[in-house]
Amino acid sequence: MLRKHELIACHAMGRRMHLWRYGHFGPPLLVFPSASGMAHEWEAHGMMEELADFVDGGRLKLYCTESNVSEAWTNRDHDAAWRLERHQRFESYVLDELCSYIREDCRTPGIPIAVAGTSLGAFYSANFALKYPETFRYALCLSGRYDISEFVRGHYSDAVYFNNPMAYVPNLGGEALERVRRHTHLVLVCGQGKWEDGNAEESQALAAILEAKGISYECDLWGGDVSHEWAWWRRQARHHLSAYLQPRTL
Repeated sequence: MLRKHELIACHAMGRRMHLWRYGHFGPPLLVFPSASGMAHEWEAHGMMEELADFVDGGRLKLYCTESNVSEAWTNRDHDAAWRLERHQRFESYVLDELCSYIREDCRTPGIPIAVAGTSLGAFYSANFALKYPETFRYALCLSGRYDISEFVRGHYSDAVYFNNPMAYVPNLGGEALERVRRHTHLVLVCGQGKWEDGNAEESQALAAILEAKGISYECDLWGGDVSHEWAWWRRQARHHLSAYLQPRTL
């Protein structure tokens, strides 16, 4: 497997960002890490081994970035306004710098980019796809939480609202809603076993909102024996990416 580590200049964050790139050809998949924030998380937990035949066969090209989740969402040392500003900086990095890098690496200007992640990485994936559907045409969201209000302890601002899918998606209308309907598809996957309390419920709640809004989605709830763990996420990722890589119209 072609595997390369790089440090990407990030003007928005004021530092270089770790990125692991896997594969030589195929549609790009941008991976957001869970609460660890580590760019090498998927490899460390066996996901790259699980997906090796897709990558080696030129069917998929992965870009695994680090995130600033410990600054923006799990940080309790700064107030919510400071933490949301850090999230906005990360969002700018993804949109203005990382996507440009991916498209240049793929040698295809404007190529659609899929996103994926587990746990908080699933939130990032859903949020980017819903806010920027022309760029992110597919989101694989494994065991996500989609109501971020608990992370900001009652703080309310435009920055909170526009990064909380459970808040802004019900109010989408007009051209903003049509953009999402036309361009993107979300897959919400979650087990119903250990440590999935809240995740399964929020996956179902977001699915109900997407259904009401006519947004393309799939909600796939696995059984009561399926826990919030990598062994299951590997199986879920392989199952759904297999379907994504089949001929399709989005």
